[in-house]
Amino acid sequence: MATEQESIQPEILDDVDMSEHEKDYSEKGFWDKVQNYAAKAGVTLIYKALQLYYVAQSPECPKKVKAAIYSALGYFILPLDIIPDVTPVVGFSDDLAAIAMALALAQAYITPEIEAQAKDRIVSIFGAKALAKLEG
Repeated sequence: MATEQESIQPEILDDVDMSEHEKDYSEKGFWDKVQNYAAKAGVTLIYKALQLYYVAQSPECPKKVKAAIYSALGYFILPLDIIPDVTPVVGFSDDLAAIAMALALAQAYITPEIEAQAKDRIVSIFGAKALAKLEG
């Protein structure tokens, strides 16, 4: 039985312009954002962004899903977005929404190995205790 996330198909992207934020994505920009805003963004958002980053590297991930991922990560990287990241409490909520949408499309391609890569990076950024926040 397919889960709700697995039932989302890349074909829904056919009429969506993915190029708006895809041009803002770069690997350097992604890692700079993760490094500079990890504490403010929080473990959960960074973990989800890392999952997207690693699944986009997978050859099994379709191009349309990769386009959605790069668009979401491009939006995450942007210093100016709908809700500025420096806004207390809600600053990353729009970034989380963009990442959650891409994650829903990519979920079927996220393997245990990709989850392990993302968790390993979380440990290197936040320390081992941060994993408890992901499971709790």
